[in-house]
Amino acid sequence: MKIYIVIPAHNEERFISKTLESLVTQTLLPKKIVVVNDNSTDNTERILDDYRNRYDFIDQVKTKSSQDHMPGSKVINAFYQGFQTLDSDYDIICKFDADLIFPSNYLEKMTRHFNNQNNIGMVGGFCHIEKGQEWILENLTNKDHIRGALKAYRKACFEDINGLKPAMGWDTIDELLAQYHNWEIKTDSSLIVKHLKPTGNTYNPKAKYKQGEAFYRMRYGFWITVIASLKLAFLKKQPKLIIDYLKGYFKAKKQPFLVSKDEGKFIRKLRWKKIKEKIF
Repeated sequence: MKIYIVIPAHNEERFISKTLESLVTQTLLPKKIVVVNDNSTDNTERILDDYRNRYDFIDQVKTKSSQDHMPGSKVINAFYQGFQTLDSDYDIICKFDADLIFPSNYLEKMTRHFNNQNNIGMVGGFCHIEKGQEWILENLTNKDHIRGALKAYRKACFEDINGLKPAMGWDTIDELLAQYHNWEIKTDSSLIVKHLKPTGNTYNPKAKYKQGEAFYRMRYGFWITVIASLKLAFLKKQPKLIIDYLKGYFKAKKQPFLVSKDEGKFIRKLRWKKIKEKIF
Protein backbone atom coordinates (compact mmCIF):
# COMPACT_ATOMS: atom_id res chain seq x y z
CA MET A 1 0.00 0.00 0.00
CA LYS A 2 1.25 3.49 -0.85
CA ILE A 3 1.54 5.67 2.23
CA TYR A 4 1.60 9.48 2.04
CA ILE A 5 2.35 11.47 5.21
CA VAL A 6 1.69 15.15 5.90
CA ILE A 7 3.31 16.73 8.98
CA PRO A 8 2.36 20.27 10.04
CA ALA A 9 5.26 21.90 11.92
CA HIS A 10 5.64 25.21 13.73
CA ASN A 11 8.94 25.91 15.53
CA GLU A 12 9.76 22.24 15.99
CA GLU A 13 13.58 22.41 15.91
CA ARG A 14 13.78 20.37 19.14
CA PHE A 15 11.73 17.45 17.83
CA ILE A 16 11.29 17.33 14.04
CA SER A 17 14.57 15.51 13.35
CA LYS A 18 13.59 12.77 15.81
CA THR A 19 10.22 12.40 14.13
CA LEU A 20 11.69 12.22 10.63
CA GLU A 21 14.47 9.87 11.71
CA SER A 22 11.88 7.46 13.10
CA LEU A 23 10.01 7.59 9.78
CA VAL A 24 12.97 7.17 7.42
CA THR A 25 14.09 4.07 9.35
CA GLN A 26 10.73 2.28 9.14
CA THR A 27 10.62 -1.37 8.10
CA LEU A 28 8.06 -0.21 5.51
CA LEU A 29 8.93 3.19 4.09
CA PRO A 30 6.31 5.76 3.08
CA LYS A 31 6.17 6.84 -0.54
CA LYS A 32 6.03 10.53 0.33
CA ILE A 33 6.46 12.76 3.36
CA VAL A 34 5.51 16.44 3.16
CA VAL A 35 6.38 18.65 6.11
CA VAL A 36 4.45 21.92 6.20
CA ASN A 37 6.68 24.57 7.74
CA ASP A 38 4.04 26.85 9.21
CA ASN A 39 5.62 30.22 9.95
CA SER A 40 8.57 28.78 11.89
CA THR A 41 11.09 31.32 13.22
CA ASP A 42 13.63 28.83 14.59
CA ASN A 43 15.87 26.27 12.82
CA THR A 44 13.01 24.08 11.59
CA GLU A 45 13.61 25.07 7.95
CA ARG A 46 17.32 24.26 8.08
CA ILE A 47 16.62 20.82 9.55
CA LEU A 48 13.99 20.12 6.90
CA ASP A 49 16.34 21.17 4.11
CA ASP A 50 18.90 18.70 5.41
CA TYR A 51 16.39 15.84 5.28
CA ARG A 52 15.14 16.89 1.85
CA ASN A 53 18.69 16.70 0.53
CA ARG A 54 19.18 13.20 1.93
CA TYR A 55 15.81 11.62 1.14
CA ASP A 56 14.04 12.10 -2.17
CA PHE A 57 10.64 11.19 -0.72
CA ILE A 58 10.69 14.10 1.75
CA ASP A 59 9.52 17.57 0.75
CA GLN A 60 8.86 20.87 2.52
CA VAL A 61 6.03 23.34 2.00
CA LYS A 62 6.27 26.80 3.54
CA THR A 63 3.17 28.63 4.70
CA LYS A 64 2.31 31.52 6.99
CA SER A 65 -0.59 31.44 9.43
CA SER A 66 -1.22 33.01 12.81
CA GLN A 67 1.54 32.81 15.42
CA ASP A 68 -1.12 31.76 17.95
CA HIS A 69 -1.16 28.05 18.67
CA MET A 70 -4.91 27.49 18.56
CA PRO A 71 -6.21 23.91 18.41
CA GLY A 72 -8.06 22.75 15.34
CA SER A 73 -8.12 25.17 12.43
CA LYS A 74 -4.42 26.11 12.39
CA VAL A 75 -3.13 22.55 12.15
CA ILE A 76 -5.72 21.39 9.61
CA ASN A 77 -5.20 24.42 7.38
CA ALA A 78 -1.49 23.62 7.47
CA PHE A 79 -2.23 19.96 6.71
CA TYR A 80 -4.12 20.96 3.58
CA GLN A 81 -1.27 23.18 2.41
CA GLY A 82 0.77 19.99 2.24
CA PHE A 83 -2.00 17.69 1.05
CA GLN A 84 -2.69 19.89 -1.96
CA THR A 85 0.86 19.32 -3.23
CA LEU A 86 0.33 15.55 -3.39
CA ASP A 87 -1.14 13.50 -6.21
CA SER A 88 -4.05 11.12 -5.62
CA ASP A 89 -2.05 7.93 -6.15
CA TYR A 90 -2.08 6.84 -2.50
CA ASP A 91 -3.77 4.11 -0.49
CA ILE A 92 -3.25 5.61 2.99
CA ILE A 93 -3.01 9.28 3.91
CA CYS A 94 -1.54 10.15 7.32
CA LYS A 95 -1.62 13.36 9.34
CA PHE A 96 1.21 13.10 11.89
CA ASP A 97 2.51 15.63 14.40
CA ALA A 98 6.10 16.87 14.37
CA ASP A 99 6.93 15.85 17.94
CA LEU A 100 6.58 12.06 17.80
CA ILE A 101 8.97 9.11 17.74
CA PHE A 102 7.43 6.12 15.97
CA PRO A 103 8.52 2.53 16.60
CA SER A 104 10.39 1.14 13.58
CA ASN A 105 7.54 -1.22 12.60
CA TYR A 106 4.75 1.32 12.97
CA LEU A 107 3.88 1.74 9.28
CA GLU A 108 4.25 -1.98 8.59
CA LYS A 109 1.86 -2.99 11.37
CA MET A 110 -0.52 -0.16 10.51
CA THR A 111 -0.67 -1.30 6.88
CA ARG A 112 -1.25 -4.89 7.97
CA HIS A 113 -4.44 -3.84 9.75
CA PHE A 114 -5.71 -2.09 6.62
CA ASN A 115 -4.89 -5.13 4.50
CA ASN A 116 -6.49 -7.62 6.89
CA GLN A 117 -9.92 -5.95 6.96
CA ASN A 118 -11.38 -3.98 4.07
CA ASN A 119 -13.89 -2.21 6.32
CA ILE A 120 -11.20 -0.59 8.48
CA GLY A 121 -11.10 3.08 7.60
CA MET A 122 -8.66 4.42 10.21
CA VAL A 123 -5.74 2.95 12.17
CA GLY A 124 -3.59 4.33 14.97
CA GLY A 125 -1.39 3.51 17.93
CA PHE A 126 -1.17 5.31 21.27
CA CYS A 127 0.79 8.34 22.44
CA HIS A 128 3.01 7.89 25.49
CA ILE A 129 4.69 10.66 27.49
CA GLU A 130 7.85 10.48 29.58
CA LYS A 131 7.53 10.62 33.34
CA GLY A 132 10.66 9.97 35.31
CA GLN A 133 12.46 7.17 33.51
CA GLU A 134 9.32 5.64 32.01
CA TRP A 135 7.07 6.21 29.01
CA ILE A 136 3.45 6.04 30.16
CA LEU A 137 0.17 6.25 28.26
CA GLU A 138 -1.00 9.83 27.70
CA ASN A 139 -4.43 8.93 28.98
CA LEU A 140 -6.72 11.66 27.63
CA THR A 141 -9.16 9.61 25.57
CA ASN A 142 -10.93 6.28 25.27
CA LYS A 143 -8.93 3.30 24.05
CA ASP A 144 -11.03 3.17 20.87
CA HIS A 145 -10.04 6.71 19.83
CA ILE A 146 -7.07 7.63 17.64
CA ARG A 147 -5.36 10.81 18.75
CA GLY A 148 -5.11 13.68 16.30
CA ALA A 149 -1.32 13.44 16.52
CA LEU A 150 -1.18 10.17 14.56
CA LYS A 151 -4.12 9.79 12.21
CA ALA A 152 -4.03 7.37 9.25
CA TYR A 153 -6.91 7.01 6.79
CA ARG A 154 -7.76 4.58 4.03
CA LYS A 155 -8.26 6.67 0.90
CA ALA A 156 -11.91 5.68 0.44
CA CYS A 157 -12.69 6.53 4.07
CA PHE A 158 -10.93 9.89 3.82
CA GLU A 159 -13.02 10.70 0.78
CA ASP A 160 -16.29 9.48 2.37
CA ILE A 161 -15.86 11.82 5.36
CA ASN A 162 -14.95 14.65 2.98
CA GLY A 163 -11.54 15.10 4.56
CA LEU A 164 -10.78 16.91 7.81
CA LYS A 165 -12.73 19.81 9.32
CA PRO A 166 -10.61 22.92 10.09
CA ALA A 167 -12.06 23.26 13.59
CA MET A 168 -11.51 22.13 17.16
CA GLY A 169 -12.81 18.59 17.50
CA TRP A 170 -11.76 17.55 13.99
CA ASP A 171 -10.09 14.41 15.35
CA THR A 172 -13.38 13.28 16.88
CA ILE A 173 -15.62 14.33 14.00
CA ASP A 174 -13.55 12.28 11.54
CA GLU A 175 -14.15 9.08 13.53
CA LEU A 176 -17.85 9.76 14.06
CA LEU A 177 -18.36 10.43 10.35
CA ALA A 178 -16.30 7.36 9.44
CA GLN A 179 -18.69 5.24 11.51
CA TYR A 180 -21.64 7.04 9.92
CA HIS A 181 -20.29 5.75 6.59
CA ASN A 182 -19.87 2.21 8.02
CA TRP A 183 -16.11 2.29 8.47
CA GLU A 184 -14.42 0.79 11.53
CA ILE A 185 -11.76 2.47 13.67
CA LYS A 186 -8.80 0.28 14.63
CA THR A 187 -6.48 1.09 17.53
CA ASP A 188 -3.40 -1.01 18.31
CA SER A 189 -2.00 -0.78 21.85
CA SER A 190 1.24 -2.49 20.76
CA LEU A 191 2.10 0.59 18.67
CA ILE A 192 3.67 2.77 21.34
CA VAL A 193 4.51 6.23 20.02
CA LYS A 194 6.63 8.60 22.12
CA HIS A 195 5.00 12.03 22.39
CA LEU A 196 7.77 14.52 23.10
CA LYS A 197 5.56 17.55 23.74
CA PRO A 198 2.42 16.66 25.72
CA THR A 199 -0.91 17.85 24.33
CA GLY A 200 -1.91 21.44 24.99
CA ASN A 201 1.41 22.58 26.44
CA THR A 202 1.63 25.56 24.09
CA TYR A 203 -2.03 26.34 23.40
CA ASN A 204 -3.14 29.94 23.48
CA PRO A 205 -5.19 30.76 26.63
CA LYS A 206 -8.10 31.74 24.37
CA ALA A 207 -8.38 28.06 23.41
CA LYS A 208 -10.05 27.10 26.70
CA TYR A 209 -13.54 27.68 25.25
CA LYS A 210 -12.85 25.84 22.00
CA GLN A 211 -13.68 22.36 23.34
CA GLY A 212 -17.21 23.39 24.35
CA GLU A 213 -17.61 25.11 21.00
CA ALA A 214 -16.68 21.84 19.31
CA PHE A 215 -19.29 19.92 21.31
CA TYR A 216 -21.95 22.35 20.10
CA ARG A 217 -20.84 22.30 16.47
CA MET A 218 -20.81 18.47 16.49
CA ARG A 219 -24.49 18.60 17.53
CA TYR A 220 -23.87 16.78 20.81
CA GLY A 221 -26.70 18.54 22.58
CA PHE A 222 -26.54 19.88 26.14
CA TRP A 223 -26.52 16.69 28.22
CA ILE A 224 -23.90 14.85 26.18
CA THR A 225 -21.82 18.04 26.36
CA VAL A 226 -22.12 18.05 30.16
CA ILE A 227 -21.02 14.41 30.39
CA ALA A 228 -18.18 14.88 27.90
CA SER A 229 -17.01 18.03 29.73
CA LEU A 230 -16.98 16.25 33.09
CA LYS A 231 -15.01 13.35 31.66
CA LEU A 232 -12.41 15.46 29.87
CA ALA A 233 -11.88 17.80 32.82
CA PHE A 234 -11.42 14.75 35.05
CA LEU A 235 -8.87 13.20 32.69
CA LYS A 236 -6.93 16.48 32.55
CA LYS A 237 -7.23 16.82 36.35
CA GLN A 238 -8.54 20.37 35.95
CA PRO A 239 -12.13 20.58 37.32
CA LYS A 240 -12.47 24.27 36.40
CA LEU A 241 -12.37 23.30 32.73
CA ILE A 242 -15.97 22.09 33.06
CA ILE A 243 -17.13 25.71 33.36
CA ASP A 244 -14.93 26.79 30.45
CA TYR A 245 -16.29 24.02 28.23
CA LEU A 246 -19.90 24.86 29.04
CA LYS A 247 -19.25 28.56 28.43
CA GLY A 248 -17.74 27.63 25.09
CA TYR A 249 -20.81 25.54 24.27
CA PHE A 250 -23.19 28.47 24.82
CA LYS A 251 -20.85 30.99 23.16
CA ALA A 252 -21.00 28.85 19.99
CA LYS A 253 -24.77 29.14 19.53
CA LYS A 254 -24.43 31.47 16.54
CA GLN A 255 -21.80 29.38 14.80
CA PRO A 256 -22.59 26.90 11.99
CA PHE A 257 -22.68 23.19 12.70
CA LEU A 258 -19.90 20.98 11.36
CA VAL A 259 -22.20 18.05 10.59
CA SER A 260 -25.62 17.67 8.98
CA LYS A 261 -28.85 16.96 10.91
CA ASP A 262 -28.75 13.28 9.95
CA GLU A 263 -25.09 13.02 10.92
CA GLY A 264 -25.84 14.79 14.19
CA LYS A 265 -28.67 12.38 14.96
CA PHE A 266 -26.33 9.44 14.31
CA ILE A 267 -23.61 11.01 16.47
CA ARG A 268 -25.94 11.53 19.44
CA LYS A 269 -27.28 8.00 19.16
CA LEU A 270 -23.74 6.60 19.05
CA ARG A 271 -22.63 8.72 21.99
CA TRP A 272 -25.60 7.70 24.17
CA LYS A 273 -24.96 4.05 23.29
CA LYS A 274 -21.34 4.28 24.51
CA ILE A 275 -22.37 6.14 27.65
CA LYS A 276 -24.95 3.46 28.51
CA GLU A 277 -22.41 0.69 27.85
CA LYS A 278 -20.04 2.23 30.38
CA ILE A 279 -22.78 2.67 32.99
CA PHE A 280 -24.37 -0.76 32.61
